[in-house]
Amino acid sequence: MLMLGSSAFALAIPLIVLLITLVINARSFKDREKSSPFECGFDPSNSARLPFSTRFFLLAVIFMVFDIEIVLLLPVPLTSASIMTTNTLLGAGMFLFILIVGLLHEWKEGSLDWS
Repeated sequence: MLMLGSSAFALAIPLIVLLITLVINARSFKDREKSSPFECGFDPSNSARLPFSTRFFLLAVIFMVFDIEIVLLLPVPLTSASIMTTNTLLGAGMFLFILIVGLLHEWKEGSLDWS
């Protein structure tokens, strides 16, 4: 009997909280200010749903890829002073080669031109 009362209480409290939340949310859901775009506390001067430049996005993605690859290459000179193996040099050289080939491909494709 005690377990049945505890279970009923455990189900009743979340249901009451859910109903209170729905009642409060119903009033503020139709608020005009919440449906308009926010622009630093001011009324937006233009539509906030304008498309952005895909060339800028492509350049930002390329920058991120090359930036991460440079970060991966950075520890190689620091660790090669203590452990200079041919596998380390060969791996870093191949990684750098792939990075340079990718850069040349993006350059030849024209993705790096800002015009």
